[in-house]
Amino acid sequence: MAQRTNQKTNPRLSHLIAMLKDTARENDAKIWRVIAQNLESPSKNYAEVNIGKINRYAQDGEIILVPGKVLGSGVLDQRVSVAALNFSESAISKITGLEGDCLTIEELVAKNPKGSSVRILR
Repeated sequence: MAQRTNQKTNPRLSHLIAMLKDTARENDAKIWRVIAQNLESPSKNYAEVNIGKINRYAQDGEIILVPGKVLGSGVLDQRVSVAALNFSESAISKITGLEGDCLTIEELVAKNPKGSSVRILR
């Protein structure tokens, strides 16, 4: 039996992990190194965060990073920017309904290479 490697088969994910590591090195931003390590793990270990949890832990106007998928269960009553690997349709409608932003992790890294003022939710 051949030994399995930890290589990701999704090209977007492979590129994202390499970009996060490069950005962490260039900007001395440990947050991107931590997110890259999370995304290198098996996909069954990725975070699945509901809107209700974001509402509980985020403050109005804050930037939230989810190294996984954002799901639409719960109520959101504050404007937040959320960056994640994936979003459900209902999560997108709830976030944008309050004039919040749904970003990919790549877009967040481009906007904020230092990773300052970002809260990670798992």
